Amino acid sequence: MKAIVSVFAKDRIGIIADVCVLISSMQVNILDLNQTIMDGFFTMVMLVDTSTTDKPFDEIRSALETEGEKLGLDIRIQREDIFDAMHRV
Repeated sequence: MKAIVSVFAKDRIGIIADVCVLISSMQVNILDLNQTIMDGFFTMVMLVDTSTTDKPFDEIRSALETEGEKLGLDIRIQREDIFDAMHRV
């Protein structure tokens, strides 16, 4: 299953590395990512494949939120089908 991961934080060195290490530690595959810095704030959106892990989606979501808070990051994950339905015009 594909999912969308969004990351928001005040910019600092190592955000992409921290998030990639966290995601890869759960055996989730990163398919694509886009990041930018706007007026000192880091934003990143990633497309990931969760079919590569045996962890339940809710466990992934919880780990990303918990570890993100420890790192000073707002990390959220949403199933691709739900994301698409919410953003369909």
